[in-house]
Amino acid sequence: MPVTIPSDRQIRDLHERYAPNQAAFDLVYTHCEIVCAVAEQLLDGGHPALDADLVRAGCLLHDIGVYRLYDQAGRLDHGEYMRHGVLGRDLLRELGFPEQVARFCAHHTGVGLTADDVRRHALPLPAGDYLAETDEEELVMYADKFHTKTTPPAFVTAAGYTEYVRRFGPDKVARFTAMVERFGEPDLAGLADRYGHLVV
Repeated sequence: MPVTIPSDRQIRDLHERYAPNQAAFDLVYTHCEIVCAVAEQLLDGGHPALDADLVRAGCLLHDIGVYRLYDQAGRLDHGEYMRHGVLGRDLLRELGFPEQVARFCAHHTGVGLTADDVRRHALPLPAGDYLAETDEEELVMYADKFHTKTTPPAFVTAAGYTEYVRRFGPDKVARFTAMVERFGEPDLAGLADRYGHLVV
């Protein structure tokens, strides 16, 4: 049965509806647009079997749950940030989105979280696996690694992310390295010029 995929306009409307202020919208929606641009660049590199429309929707929606971490004064709760994926998944489920779309929210963090990761690190998540299970989920997860919403936002090279993820263990490095080998590395220079973000 075909998946009903929301349009770009519908997705932008959701961001505008749930963003608590313009700054939050600019930060989160711009990041989602950038992740989408990275994923589409990688798709152009030769992955015709993937559903490009589903990847696009996944990229544009993957961080929608971040808005639920802002308080009434417009401050982001960084301590609970790990929950943004499940919050986004739950929001999209509440709104009636197909599970194939909602899953992008909960299954893009890092290079995937296992139930053992959740227990071992006492993460504020329901026990379970949060791994990419489809090619589309894996590409969205991977593309997300090349941009960060830090202050200021920045692009991250594959080498830079490899160093970052090393602190979480050799299995995480191996998983990221496998994604690099599968999808290749995006050309970040043009995107950095377009958005005015540094490459770190």
